[in-house]
Amino acid sequence: MTLTATKMTFEEFLNYDDGTESLYELENGKLIAMPSESEINRRIAMFLVATFLKLGIPSTRLTLKTELAVSGARLSVRVPDLVVLSEELAGVLAGASRSIVLLEMPPPLLVVEVVSPNQEKRDYRYKRSEYAARGILEYWIVDPLQQRVTLLEWVEGLYEEQVYSGDQVVVSPVLAAAALAQQVELTAAVILRGG
Repeated sequence: MTLTATKMTFEEFLNYDDGTESLYELENGKLIAMPSESEINRRIAMFLVATFLKLGIPSTRLTLKTELAVSGARLSVRVPDLVVLSEELAGVLAGASRSIVLLEMPPPLLVVEVVSPNQEKRDYRYKRSEYAARGILEYWIVDPLQQRVTLLEWVEGLYEEQVYSGDQVVVSPVLAAAALAQQVELTAAVILRGG
């Protein structure tokens, strides 16, 4: 749901406070209220956090609902469901009063979006190009509606796409490189069930 009729600047977005705990994205100058998450979306995000922790990724490098500045027709801000930060980016954000990754900061290593009803175009199309422009190494689109996990891997300036469903094991180069513990085999079905 778009809230602003006039274009909002990035600075206005940073200063915006409606007195609620609501989350907003800034999409090409438009303030957009984030829909409330379904139970399955919350369960998927929490399952992935727990799994990434088992892989040995430190909790300081995992964030939920972190604001991420991206380029578009105008500077925009997205709020992915889950973000895996590089060690450098985690250090930059440590102690920050607001969890926002600005354009001048290094990009996250991995971003996960869990598709909500009526949000498919934003997750598959708009965010894909914005995250690619931001140089994010991996972008996961977890789609409980279509029962598939799309993994986009940054290769030579473009995303290469691999779609997983059912009992197919999701192969993530970023997780393999970041994992400090034993490798966990994640299937699309397990991810889509949230465990």
